[in-house]
Amino acid sequence: MSGDDDSAVPYYVDVHCHLATDAFDDDLPEVIARAKEANVRAALVVAEDLSEFQKVLDLQEKYPDFVMPCLGIHPVQGDPFVGTQRSVNEDDLTGVCEFIEAHSDRIYAIGEVGLDFTPRFVPTSDDKDTQKEVLRKQIELAKKLDLPLNVHSRSAGHHAIETLRAHNAEKVVLHAFDGKPSYALQGVKHGYYFSIPPSIARSAQKQKLVKQLPLESLLLETDSPVLAAEEHARNEPMNITIACQHIADIKQIPRETVMKVILENTFKLFPKLRNILLKV
Repeated sequence: MSGDDDSAVPYYVDVHCHLATDAFDDDLPEVIARAKEANVRAALVVAEDLSEFQKVLDLQEKYPDFVMPCLGIHPVQGDPFVGTQRSVNEDDLTGVCEFIEAHSDRIYAIGEVGLDFTPRFVPTSDDKDTQKEVLRKQIELAKKLDLPLNVHSRSAGHHAIETLRAHNAEKVVLHAFDGKPSYALQGVKHGYYFSIPPSIARSAQKQKLVKQLPLESLLLETDSPVLAAEEHARNEPMNITIACQHIADIKQIPRETVMKVILENTFKLFPKLRNILLKV
């Protein structure tokens, strides 16, 4: 399959998921097998902190034809299950850039990075400024390594897009964007992509977003193990088909058309991925 017709037989790529979390420790081989059965060819597996980096790389070694690592520092650090979550600080970047640069040949994007202005995480303006500075440093790293950014922007959509624009970020996917379509359209003007998870099935906001954004600006994700079509259910990459079908229904076009266009979008943002998948 040549570069000119590599979307002739479409398949799915999950551009944002968390397969290195302990939610998949007991059955990851089965999860990946189900994904492949659902025509998911690859998954961009993101990290949220330095302690997770090596586990993501280890998964790539075990599943080299499926797991594509993305490494970065999330704007919220700590464990949500034991109540230790907090806003990121600059100390959380210690050793991060060095690790990423040392393994840049194995990495497909810098992520998950971004801003999270959920009030309990950012009680002061200083917390917001620190998040922006941590993001800025990772934008500069992505530019240095010529890698895309895989961006989180909960309760901070407008601010995230403005920060990305201010620092001349060009290769960007904003995952599970929860802001206004008008803000997203500003990102579209700068060539940013927006990935849509299965939770679109229960989200009027994401349905409205898909309706207003051009198909040429959309990607597909699952954010597994969260953002399933059913609230509180464990999500997994095979459910990417749900997001695709909802986009097709909203746009009133065939699902295969959505698959073809979004696959080409994916390759435009992640050219390294195109090269790998065409060898498989």
